[in-house]
Amino acid sequence: MMAASVPGTAGPKSWKRSCYRSHGSSVEHLRTWRREREAALRSARRVKQLFSKRRLCEDKSSDGKVEMDNETAALLSEEEVSQLLKKIQRGSSEDRTDFMQLLRQGLQYKEIQQKFIRLEGNMSVLIGLFTSNLANLQMDAACCLHELSLSTDPAVVEACLPATSYLLTYLSGHSVALMELCLYTLGNLVVEMKAVKKHLLPQGIISVLASCIQSPHVMIQEGVGYVLSQLLQSKEAAAEIIPLLLESTLPQHMLHLVCSRLEDGIGTAVECAWGLHYIICSQVNNSLLISQRTMPSLVQLLLELSSQIATTSVEGLELLICPVVRCVGNLLAEDKANNDELQIKEECLLKALFVFMQFFLPKHTFVVSECLWLLNNLTVQSTTSCSALLSLEVFSDLLKLLRSYQVISLLVLTVLCNIAAKGAAYCEMLHQKAVLPSLVNILVFSDVQVVGQNLELLHLIFLYWPKAAIDFVNHSGLHALQQHQNNLHLQEQVKVLIHTVSQITGVPQNNPLGTENLHFTSLQT
Repeated sequence: MMAASVPGTAGPKSWKRSCYRSHGSSVEHLRTWRREREAALRSARRVKQLFSKRRLCEDKSSDGKVEMDNETAALLSEEEVSQLLKKIQRGSSEDRTDFMQLLRQGLQYKEIQQKFIRLEGNMSVLIGLFTSNLANLQMDAACCLHELSLSTDPAVVEACLPATSYLLTYLSGHSVALMELCLYTLGNLVVEMKAVKKHLLPQGIISVLASCIQSPHVMIQEGVGYVLSQLLQSKEAAAEIIPLLLESTLPQHMLHLVCSRLEDGIGTAVECAWGLHYIICSQVNNSLLISQRTMPSLVQLLLELSSQIATTSVEGLELLICPVVRCVGNLLAEDKANNDELQIKEECLLKALFVFMQFFLPKHTFVVSECLWLLNNLTVQSTTSCSALLSLEVFSDLLKLLRSYQVISLLVLTVLCNIAAKGAAYCEMLHQKAVLPSLVNILVFSDVQVVGQNLELLHLIFLYWPKAAIDFVNHSGLHALQQHQNNLHLQEQVKVLIHTVSQITGVPQNNPLGTENLHFTSLQT
């Protein structure tokens, strides 16, 4: 599973105190602070997925002919491992198969892997078997290399380095099973050593993968996606790999596979979507991806998935939605992105995001978080998105999410802050949408980050639409603030907010608890 990491949100320590000095706040100062904050949020979206390794070979020991357990593996000496390889070289066809199976089982254990690579000539013999013209023997040898590729021991990975050229060569072969095995072996190896990538790049791995991805076989397409997702997560990807990839046809083929044939290969779409995500996060040349209609293609996919999600038979769509939403969100954050086509479907996209959030909550909360991050990127600069969100019935569903998990509450508050930062008209609409009762309820939370974000939102609303402060008092908001006055992380925000409310309403700021029974006539127009 391509697990999605939930990105961080700036906490109370990032609060810009200069923006909240007494006697009023500069609107321009607030805007500057929010731009800085949004830059940090965009950076947080680049949280990368952890590397993973995958076992492809099936264990054939169930036929009862040969089997090895942990105890047997630990007791084998280096000499016995060497003898096993010699038996493979000299035995009959049937014996060879059994001995190769025994070796493959042995290479699943760290002790035997280390013994195997320490013996001089063993890897050369294994590579010789791998390059033989005997199909069964070649496949068994490939499985042995695959077992070695699963190791996290740098010495074992380094020993596999001479085999990488041959693994790459067989990607142009005719055996689908062998090609698939070579792809996953390469994918496992490239995450461990920079030397492996440096060895493969001059040999044209990018052009080979560009050819392989056009295979009609789903398992080959998925294998290519796996290798790419492993390659593209490396530290040197932005400088050494992505520029070469962008010069190839791979991005267009990846986009096509993300957006089509989901019922034939959801795995292929997931792998390629993560690959696109890593390319976009690198910011090497996102203008090229935008010019290739990456944005409208992915948005259209999200719209189609939202309309089908309740009735589709395809399983695991949450694993695809996560990277696709990330791709769209990060492309939206590009200053040079031309989103004219997106704006036409902006309202539809907002509705689609709420379909996903309602469908996957509470089982897959990571999808909800991803959708809220995209909602954040939609609303942070676009007044059109803010207006659309306020006009849709789903806005009430957004407020309901405030009662959800901590990270979700934070993201909802961030979206609401984006709306409030647009000025008086938007703060008035938020007031009319009755957000204040929800915000007062949040003040009883003990989570410092949630309360801090909530205080920021309240400050923005009162700054642009002071009349909201009256309803805040009527809903016992000052009383709710009282409990946070002694919190070192929040006390300055609380102090400034009480001062602001007191200036607007005339309530004495030194006695907020005495305001419980005071009720003001609303001054809304």
